[in-house]
Amino acid sequence: MKNVLIASLLLTSSAVILAAEAPIVGNVQTRCLITTDTNGVFGNPLPSKLSTASADGGVVPVVRYDVTLADSYLAKVTTPTAFSTSPALADAVTWTGSTTVTKTTDAGMAAYETGKVTYGSTTQYDLTIAGSTWFSSEAAAVYGVSKSFPGGSYTAVIVAECIAK
Repeated sequence: MKNVLIASLLLTSSAVILAAEAPIVGNVQTRCLITTDTNGVFGNPLPSKLSTASADGGVVPVVRYDVTLADSYLAKVTTPTAFSTSPALADAVTWTGSTTVTKTTDAGMAAYETGKVTYGSTTQYDLTIAGSTWFSSEAAAVYGVSKSFPGGSYTAVIVAECIAK
């Protein structure tokens, strides 16, 4: 009896030792791609102003969203609120910006512009239709109270995000 008990304990403990885990893995491919269509350039219409508006001598940056799965993503485009690189600035810079839909591959996407939500410097769009949408973002920076920007190179960034809903 003692031998049977020892043998059953050995068999039971070996069954536990033989347990294994089987991992489950997978990859999800995004169905929302963001590309830069046009890089922005600041114009300098006044000594105290930098602007991407074409009327100010600038170039408006344009980003394109390509969506292959309708009603699954939000587009969030944020205009700059600071320079990422610039000469030393001794005074405050006041930023303004706006984002608009400028081109689409489907006429139904025109509703994106009327349905947009803007908060702070961010504009959000519900991408309800599969296809491509181009967003243009104007940005302007005004330095101090009629102060001239110091000479040098200035860079700011538009942040474009595709958020899964």
